[in-house]
Order: sequence, then structure tokens, then C-alpha cells
Amino acid sequence: MSAFTNSIDRAGLLPGAVLIISKWYLPHETQTRIAILYTSAASGGGFSGILAFGIAKMDGISGYEGWRWIFIIEGIATIALAIACFFLLLDSPSLSSSWLSDDEVRFLEVRQIANNIQRSHTKGLDWKALISVLTDWKIYLLIFGSWSNAVPNYALKFTMPQIIKGMGFTSANAQLMTIPPYAVGAISAYIFSIFADRYTWRMPFIIGPQLCQVVAFSILFTKAADISENIALCYFAVCLACFGMYPILPGVNAWNVSNLPDPTRRAIGIGFLICAGNLGGLIGSFIYQEKEAPRYPTGYGNSFAFASAGIVACLVLEFCLYRLNWKKARWSEYQVRAEYTDEQLRELGEKSPLFKYTL
Repeated sequence: MSAFTNSIDRAGLLPGAVLIISKWYLPHETQTRIAILYTSAASGGGFSGILAFGIAKMDGISGYEGWRWIFIIEGIATIALAIACFFLLLDSPSLSSSWLSDDEVRFLEVRQIANNIQRSHTKGLDWKALISVLTDWKIYLLIFGSWSNAVPNYALKFTMPQIIKGMGFTSANAQLMTIPPYAVGAISAYIFSIFADRYTWRMPFIIGPQLCQVVAFSILFTKAADISENIALCYFAVCLACFGMYPILPGVNAWNVSNLPDPTRRAIGIGFLICAGNLGGLIGSFIYQEKEAPRYPTGYGNSFAFASAGIVACLVLEFCLYRLNWKKARWSEYQVRAEYTDEQLRELGEKSPLFKYTL
């Protein structure tokens, strides 16, 4: 239930934020920006350990328990930020004339047009675009890639303090010991994203982190039964798991954005991928069973399985996109122009022979 409510309360936040990023930055610039956004979750997870440690000391103040103070303090901060975002967060460069010059606005808009296949927007829901997204096999492979982050991430997020307590730490110290894994996750997401954007190549910088997860959960699956005798190794594995988790979501979403040039399909595709990816949280919230502590075979085993499935999905997607690009490369631009009108090419979107898929 915790994962479900966590997904519901920010259901529109992440898709909306990724869509705004795609309106301001070109496809090869998006992953770093999504990583900065997403690592706020990792840094927030690390900070929450300090916050929980501090708020626990407020127990009894004004007659409220410590857990009530968490809701009060974090609720006030959330409301304040929501009000600030309403006035400060702008959807697109065209709405930013108050702090950008006319030339700067035109520059940002023109480079978007030059790098995307544009078509006119329809009023209301574009059913054709919706059906196109729902039947797009590429997004379903990316969903498996997203689950390789969502399932282990949600699971570990709620269980990490208990895992660390199993190493012999007190509850308060266990909260503090959750900070380094989240810090490692935030750093890795940013570093992997920088290189992915620089080389305009998504797959290796998703597969690499997924392999780190496979190694991490292999260690935990085999050593957690004697966790008190393998504290250093198991804590390293927890850090390695976070190191592998956090680069995946920015990479998967940037890959999705890069291969959806049509604005309407891009907006729907972003929402669909993140929505379906968040379903992994429902799985992750139930795979760590208290009765299995400290070994957690169901939790570690399923995390290993979803990371492995994500690797297979991303490799299949890479191969298929490579083949499609190879087939498109056999067409010369002269042949394409002779075969299709400009309107037909716009309607084809990423299926156009002139569009090259990002690998």
C-alpha cells in the first residue's frame, strides 16, 4: 500500500516534469536533466534518514508523536513548494518572455522545430495518437527496462532500514546508514547520464547499471542469511544496488523521448511509460516479507529477476532499432522525397525513412 499511495500522490508530477524538460531541451540533452530531477528522489531518500532521525527527537512536543511531526513538517514544505511552482515553473520557452529575450525564445523554439518532425495538434484527445502509443512495441520493452528500476527500488526503499538493522545497528543508526546508498545512487545517475547524452547512446548506460544490480542482488541472495557475519560485503551490495538503480529511469525515459518526435505522441508516451513503470512499485512493495528476514529470498530473488529481464529487454530493443536504422539507411533522401510528400513524412513520425532511431 505504501508504494501505491506513493505513486498516486505524485502520479502527474514525473510525467509532467519529463514533458516540460522535453520542451526546453533537445533529445540528446534530456537524460542529464531527467537525472537531476530524479536524483532528488535519491537525495531526498538520503535526507529523509537524517530528517527521521531528527524528528524522532520531537516525540511528545505539543502532545504529538514523532511520526505526526513528519506529516506536519513535510506537508507544510510541500504546500509551499507547490505555490512557488505555480508562479515560477513555465511549460515552454514561449511563456518565458518575462526572463528571456525575444531572440532567446525564438532560438529555443527553432532548435526544437529543426530537431523534431512536427505536425499540427488536434483539439481534445487524439485517439489516433493514443492507439499508436498503446500499440508501440518499443514502449513495452522500455516498460521492462523501467521495472528493472521500479521493482527493486520501491522494495529496497521501504526495507533498507530493516536490512541494515539486521546487520546489528540500532534503529536510529540504521536510518543514518541509509544515507550513503542514496548518495551513491544520485551520483551514479548523474554521471551515467552525462556520458549517455554526450555519446547520444542510451543502451550501454542502462545495461551497465542493470548489471550492477544483478551482481548486488546475487551477493545479497547468497550472503544475507549470515548478514551479521558479512556486514561489510552486504552493505557494499546495498550501495551497489542503489548505484545500479538510479541511472535506469533517466536512461529509459530519455530513450523514449528521443524516439517519439511527434509532440502529441511524445506527451502520451511519456505518461504511459511512467504510469506502467510505476506498476512495478506494487510488486516491489510486497516482495520483502518480514517472516523471511534477514535472508529475504523472495525480495532479493525477484529483484535479481527483474534486473535480468530489463537487460534482455534493452538488448532486444537495441538490436531491433539497429536493424530498423539499417533498413532506413538503404534509402537515399532523393528516393524518400520521390516516394513521400512532406505531409506523409510528418504523419509517419519516427517511422519516416528520414528519422534515425536513437540507440
